[in-house]
Amino acid sequence: MFTINPCAAGCGRPSVTGYNLCFIHLANPEQENVRICAYIKKNNTIKDLSVSGMRFEKKDFSGRHFYGCNFKDTSFIKCNFTGVKFRMNFFDFAEFDKCDFIKSDIQFLSFAGAGFNNCNFTDSEIIHVNFEGATIKNTAFSNSNLYNSRFISADMVKASFVNCNLKRVHYGNTKQDDIYFKSSNTAEAMFEMEER
Repeated sequence: MFTINPCAAGCGRPSVTGYNLCFIHLANPEQENVRICAYIKKNNTIKDLSVSGMRFEKKDFSGRHFYGCNFKDTSFIKCNFTGVKFRMNFFDFAEFDKCDFIKSDIQFLSFAGAGFNNCNFTDSEIIHVNFEGATIKNTAFSNSNLYNSRFISADMVKASFVNCNLKRVHYGNTKQDDIYFKSSNTAEAMFEMEER
């Protein structure tokens, strides 16, 4: 598991792996972004990486295995996570725009407060995942196993959960608009709906 070392500049943000400064206070953040992307591209398994605050655009993370990494406050635009394996990673308050997670294996993750826009999790294992307070728009989870995941206080617009395993999935206090649950076992999920 990554170690949280506070930024030496005193801002309170976590420092980037290999440095004593956060991404914002690095002398050359663009160079650091290139270094991190090259490291991920070179390695199939990535462990204990902390890159809070970075921005990734049009990057291919497909087939990679991430264990115990910190991606808090990170932005991902048009990134490919197809077939990725995630275990015990933190994506709290991260932003995902037009990202593909098709056939991914995601377990024991936190997406608390994260934003998803036009993303695709179709045909995935999404087990014990926390989406608490997330904003989810135009995103597909169809044909996925979401066993024991949490969407508590999430704001969901035009999301599809077609043919999903929703056993023990908790949708407490969620805001839902134009959500599809066709052919999913909604009777085994927990709903406490808030009116929009």
